[in-house]
Amino acid sequence: MKERTRSRLVVVGNGMVGHRLVAALRDRDTAGDWEITVLGAEPRRAYDRVALSSYVDGTSEEELRLGDEVLRGDPLVTYHLGDAVTGIDRDARRVRTAAGRTVDYDALVLATGSYPFVPPVPGRDLPGCYVYRTLDDLDEIKKAATDAVARTAPGRRSAVVVGGGLLGLEAARAMRSLGLSPQVVEIAPRLMPAQVDDGGGALLRRLVTEQGIAVRTGISLTGVRGDRDRLVATLSDGVELDADVVVFSAGIRAADGLARGCGLPVGERGGVLVDEGCRTPDRGVWAVGECAALEGRTYGLVAPGYAMAEVVADRLLGGPARMAPEELDMSTQLKLLGVDVASFGDAHASTEGALEIVVNDPVAGTYSKLVVSDDASTLLGGVLVGDAARYGSLRPLVGSPLPDDPVTLISKGGAEPDAGSLPDAAQICSCNAVTKGDLCAAIDGGAHDVPALKACTRAGTTCGSCVPMLKTLLAQQGVEVSTALCEHFEHSRAELFEIVAGAGITSFSALVAAHGRGSGCDICKPVVASILASLGNGHIHDGEQASLQDTNDHFLANLQRDGSYSVVPRIAGGEVTAEGLIVIGEVARDFGLYTKITGGQRIDLLGARVEDLPAIWTRLVGAGFESGHAYGKSLRTVKSCVGTSWCRYGVQDSVAMAVELELRYRGLRSPHKLKSGVSGCARECAEARSKDFGVIATEQGWNLYVGGNGGFTPRHAELLVADVDSATLIRTIDRFLMFYVRTADRLQRTAPWIEAMEGGLDHLRAVIVDDALGICAELDAAVARHVESYSDEWAGVLADPAKLERFVSFVNAPDAPDPGIRFVSGDGRNVPAAGRPDEPVLIGVPEVSPR
Repeated sequence: MKERTRSRLVVVGNGMVGHRLVAALRDRDTAGDWEITVLGAEPRRAYDRVALSSYVDGTSEEELRLGDEVLRGDPLVTYHLGDAVTGIDRDARRVRTAAGRTVDYDALVLATGSYPFVPPVPGRDLPGCYVYRTLDDLDEIKKAATDAVARTAPGRRSAVVVGGGLLGLEAARAMRSLGLSPQVVEIAPRLMPAQVDDGGGALLRRLVTEQGIAVRTGISLTGVRGDRDRLVATLSDGVELDADVVVFSAGIRAADGLARGCGLPVGERGGVLVDEGCRTPDRGVWAVGECAALEGRTYGLVAPGYAMAEVVADRLLGGPARMAPEELDMSTQLKLLGVDVASFGDAHASTEGALEIVVNDPVAGTYSKLVVSDDASTLLGGVLVGDAARYGSLRPLVGSPLPDDPVTLISKGGAEPDAGSLPDAAQICSCNAVTKGDLCAAIDGGAHDVPALKACTRAGTTCGSCVPMLKTLLAQQGVEVSTALCEHFEHSRAELFEIVAGAGITSFSALVAAHGRGSGCDICKPVVASILASLGNGHIHDGEQASLQDTNDHFLANLQRDGSYSVVPRIAGGEVTAEGLIVIGEVARDFGLYTKITGGQRIDLLGARVEDLPAIWTRLVGAGFESGHAYGKSLRTVKSCVGTSWCRYGVQDSVAMAVELELRYRGLRSPHKLKSGVSGCARECAEARSKDFGVIATEQGWNLYVGGNGGFTPRHAELLVADVDSATLIRTIDRFLMFYVRTADRLQRTAPWIEAMEGGLDHLRAVIVDDALGICAELDAAVARHVESYSDEWAGVLADPAKLERFVSFVNAPDAPDPGIRFVSGDGRNVPAAGRPDEPVLIGVPEVSPR
């Protein structure tokens, strides 16, 4: 019997797009018409480059692999990895490799991807300079960072990242994870210039800076030189930055060298020219991914590359699939240290007649823009910074009629598009071209959780931004959705609290090793940090806990928009002595601070430089003050009126009660901030019913109200117990707070916590008043432990030289103040120079007393 003859396909490149092509062709080639040879320059199997930065956090190479086990066992697929193709003979239809291998083909697909662009500056090849592209690159960077941490004193370990785009910000985050303080240098006037506009870029810069990453935009790198065992990066404005490593992440260039070498035409800006079928003028050669130029344009995102791979797989089997550049989804989403950024569709309003609707809330730290058609009926695109929760529901609507007023779609508390109203053709996963109809069919077919949906549709397996929408669709189809905190823990926050408390776990690494996977993320790390603090695991800067904190907790102060910090000493119940006021005034004067009375009856000292914080605390702690925890997810204030001490209407001593409550619950870490108030009579001067827990005096005792808050959606607290004595009041508040700390979700305030509780306020009353669950003794004991173990966090830093080392503006110049923090004199007080161009700028502040 004559042996069957198969066509020979050679795929040059084993990256994400090359892998997708091979998988797609094998899925469709049921007759086995093609035998495939994959030639890859990297010795590694195909891995997820989108999740490259997670490798720094501890994700293993095996976890990053793209699941090629089936293909590697396929008799029609042969892999030769670690052997780069060096030439193509198009006449003979043959490729040759660095190892001397020759492989003949009937069809050749170039999936060579791209290479990092490194600016042609002197010193770019010095030891210590790296690109951020492959796992090998990251291995080298990790080793260099480890060496730097070993040899460089704390406060001086730094990295310069050249490039402020998607990958540049990922690289900066990785540098911070490795123990280096990163500075991002971006030649464009804003971060992520290809994805966000000026408004979004301004907020993004502020949010990134708040995460401890210095940013310089509108500046280029002009050279790198060695200085002993470190590097010095010179910038176009003359500034020189010391660095342990310099990481180039300034963009990519199409890896089209093979095409050029064999005479295939390339685009004006690089890339192998292909038609709508991804075919070159040589009918036997195709190109996909970042190395291909469709209508002269290259695409640096994985979604267009995957679309090209699907088209070529279809064409190789005789299908009519085509690429339509106008239909390519260029949506992107990034979460960097908790900062959400997303853009989709025509984000820059390049469509003729397009209108832009912007909701910019600098207080909340959010920027939202929708681009709509000239009649405001069709969504064309958008930008989301600070909060991208609606990305999953808005992106599939691009090109479709708007379901509501566009302003409400991006306003806090406004209508959110209902996944059920989306057409079946709406693309939920742009990376893998999965529609709502595909997902609903999979759910009907038995895919009843997110992993099952991923397995049968590939949705959510690339960038992961569509996973929230997968959960929404499951819920709307009547399927119960997982309450997992994040991809590293299958448990909810409440379950993790019980695990940590029950097992006596005292570190994040121990928790993730025993009950999670990977090395954690910006969602679970702060949550676990809060749980550990709630259970009294020492100072939040002790050992491993220090690396889990966000920026405010990192410096025990609130970061302000100009890069300075505010200091808020605790003034329990708003009660303060004349001597205390004098000390606060002297500190404000000596350090040039702006003073403001807060709504919670405290004094906010604004404009402190990070290196001055310990000196300020020394003065305040010496006068008997302590941290007011204005920076933490914990009790902020207990506001009070003057009560029976002074007011002729007062019926109880509200000041004494407020002081007692604030001192009892100070430092109690919780899922969100907590505020309270105590009013001495029904006139409610302390506004107790707008607080998480509020107390109002009666002739018979006290009324306790819970679940109130201000903010975007103000809520009045509801009456929990009435006319109770002081001991019963405090015991009930103890249980309320500890039950909240144990069971609330991440970043959930008390009002939505009670609203989400089955049975609501009645159930809460049954649990903490009637002890329906039999846990009140545990709650009482937990609060007692908190009260007994409390210690001031400021004093804890001042007593520990190792903790003091973190309080510097520049790790490479610990004694130098940040020149970007500038003030002007306004009404005898210093205020930020931003927005006050006509006032004389004060670069420094008055001399302070020695530390």
